[in-house]
Amino acid sequence: QSFFGRGSRNQRTFRPKKSAPAGNNGMKLKRHIDATLGSGNLREVVRLPVGEDLNEWLAVNTVDFFNQVSLLYGTLMEFCTPATCPTMSAGPKYEYRWADGVKIKRPIEVSAPKYVEYLMDWIEAQLDEESIFPQKLGAPFPPNFRDVAKTIFKRLFRVYAHIYHSHFQMILKLQEEAHLNTCFKHFVLFTSEFQLIDRAELAPLSELIEPIWRGH
Repeated sequence: QSFFGRGSRNQRTFRPKKSAPAGNNGMKLKRHIDATLGSGNLREVVRLPVGEDLNEWLAVNTVDFFNQVSLLYGTLMEFCTPATCPTMSAGPKYEYRWADGVKIKRPIEVSAPKYVEYLMDWIEAQLDEESIFPQKLGAPFPPNFRDVAKTIFKRLFRVYAHIYHSHFQMILKLQEEAHLNTCFKHFVLFTSEFQLIDRAELAPLSELIEPIWRGH
């Protein structure tokens, strides 16, 4: 089965990988991320390259982190079911309800797989909306772009929180621990560098996050 096979949602396939925004110099910035990732210094990877536009940098990285989380969760889809995960939780203290403010205005309780499906559909709709993520060279970003990015990152964090709290044993069994930890460290350093997630939102994984911030 292809990693990026589209398939119907019911076949529980991976989502097709999103490309970096074509507009402006999205592909150049994507190459910069890939090149610096190879260096192993994630603090260096997340920094805004000299002379680059902050919104463009946020946009390219938003697509990148969406793809990473989509693939990570994709490897767990058969183990994260309405039966195993009837709510979208991150340990006993934290439970997330879904609302997008448009189709679902009041937060509803849904199973973890349904929450992730709603979330990924919602993010994809944002990424495909040219007035939010411009594709054309020189097209402006909306004034509230940073707020949109913050909401996307806040919600992507919840998928990491659910994976660590509910599926870490399976991650170990699949030998994906190192990959998950590297992706999460990259995510934490990026969101910290640009202050994209409020500290209170990070509480479910604070024990993992504090050492990353301290540089351990």
